[in-house]
Amino acid sequence: MPTMTELDFEEKWGRDPRRHAAKLEACRTDLGIPPARYFQLLGRAIDTQEALALNPMLARRLIRQRAELRQSRERRVATGVAARPATI
Repeated sequence: MPTMTELDFEEKWGRDPRRHAAKLEACRTDLGIPPARYFQLLGRAIDTQEALALNPMLARRLIRQRAELRQSRERRVATGVAARPATI
């Protein structure tokens, strides 16, 4: 899948949490791939020069969000705080 497709899809679906379930379903129907694979491809795509050239604001926002998520995870691990409470 070319970088442009991933960036266009991400820009279309944006970051509205209310649309997250619909975005995951669109990964399956529109792109024909599971959401986990889409996010893997997107993660690789935003690290390319092509992504920065095609849509610099989106690529930088996604890189920043990924870094913030990693830092949050690292802090939780360092402090021993679980990501989510255990459910039974």
